[in-house]
Amino acid sequence: MKKRPFGTNKTMVSEVGLGTWQIGGSWGTVEDETAMKILQTASDAGITFFDTADVYGDGRSEKFIGKFLKSQRDSFFVATKLGRGGDPGWPGNFTPEAMIRHTDASLSRLGVERLDLIQLHCIPQDVLADGAVFDVLRDLKKQGKIADFGASVESVEEGLICLKEEGIASLQVIFNIFRQKLITDLFSKAKEKEVSIIARVPLASGLLSGKMTKNTTFDESDHRNFNRDGASFNVGETFAGVPFEKGVELAEEIKTMKPEGMTLAQMALRWILDFDAVSVVIPGASRPSQVLDNAAISDLPPLSDELHKQLEKFYQEKVAQHIRGPY
Repeated sequence: MKKRPFGTNKTMVSEVGLGTWQIGGSWGTVEDETAMKILQTASDAGITFFDTADVYGDGRSEKFIGKFLKSQRDSFFVATKLGRGGDPGWPGNFTPEAMIRHTDASLSRLGVERLDLIQLHCIPQDVLADGAVFDVLRDLKKQGKIADFGASVESVEEGLICLKEEGIASLQVIFNIFRQKLITDLFSKAKEKEVSIIARVPLASGLLSGKMTKNTTFDESDHRNFNRDGASFNVGETFAGVPFEKGVELAEEIKTMKPEGMTLAQMALRWILDFDAVSVVIPGASRPSQVLDNAAISDLPPLSDELHKQLEKFYQEKVAQHIRGPY
């Protein structure tokens, strides 16, 4: 597993991380034993970066990670998030009192004295622009409760707002073959500010695995069922904002471009790592075998320049027009 520098301290982390939304909830049921096996498999594969949030399963994901890390805390970098919890909910979540309480709760669930990274979790753009939430984060860092802070954002505009804030260490963005706008509109500015990029939704909620058909169904508790049109939160978080049936068609077309010996998912993840602005990509997993498949891309060679140009043209001509939600 190759590593890349992350955050203000340039901590070396695995370039393939593990997103843990699945083991928290909203992806169907993942049993406790399976969740712990996923974390252990990630560790065995050389993954050292775990991404979580207080709202994933109402703390369930953080608790799993805390339990797993008890005897090996220093071997891993854990990034969590705050701002989307229901206690008290918006807009009360953005007061200093609520942010401190939510930070303390994450510290407790993860079983640590200081968080490696806390991120604002896709909060309203006007709250980001106001900037008061960043003052709270800077205070938390001074107090030693967090080592670094960042923001998970929905759009380029939100990312650019965050890049103006002193001390910001990272931006977490939706980035995959279906969503390429960030390459030209955000990445160069993030590199200039030395702000790390965390790439989420790398497989477009599974569309870029190439295994779905238009007849694929999802559990009632799976966001790919209840949020496919943005009924519960930003539609971009589900299938990268592309309508499901169209996404299946597009994925089938992309399959014809993949290099011999490489799966579509491997090509999609390798494509992300080919951008040096990206510090870590965080595919999730609902079973251990998926973790191994994802981790293996670190050993794959970069895609050819010709293939990158093909995928760029495909995005511009076939995909961009179908993307919904803030972007």
